[in-house]
Amino acid sequence: MRFRYAFQKIVDLKTNEKTQAEWMLSEAIGKVREEESSLTELHSEKDDLHDQLHIVSSNKATISQILLLQHFVDHIDQKIVTKNKDLQQAQQVMVTKQEVLNGKMLEEKIWCKAKDRAQQRFTVTALKKEQEQLDEMATNRFRRLS
Repeated sequence: MRFRYAFQKIVDLKTNEKTQAEWMLSEAIGKVREEESSLTELHSEKDDLHDQLHIVSSNKATISQILLLQHFVDHIDQKIVTKNKDLQQAQQVMVTKQEVLNGKMLEEKIWCKAKDRAQQRFTVTALKKEQEQLDEMATNRFRRLS
């Protein structure tokens, strides 16, 4: 006799939901890393512009050149502010996806434990029946020999 769990499809569903939640979290983590990388590039760009501005201002340069570089720096600053907001949003999505995954993991764990308990009960019952059959066979042999 083989163990068949009546709610196996639910266990499978919970496992699939957990796997999907893992994928979604992985995607959210990738987005956070992408935003962080983009932000790092913007900071690097800003540093380069500051260096250029320092070099130009130390040499003979027109005010329009200096203003143009300063305008670029201001533009990069605006992009950095926007990118920080994007990063915060991506991090919030990641936290939400982590919470969803935690919930899915808990649900799967609950159903797997229920399945394990059912399997243990099945095993105990099967062993009991087997022992009863062996006892019956021993009793019958004893009667025949007596």
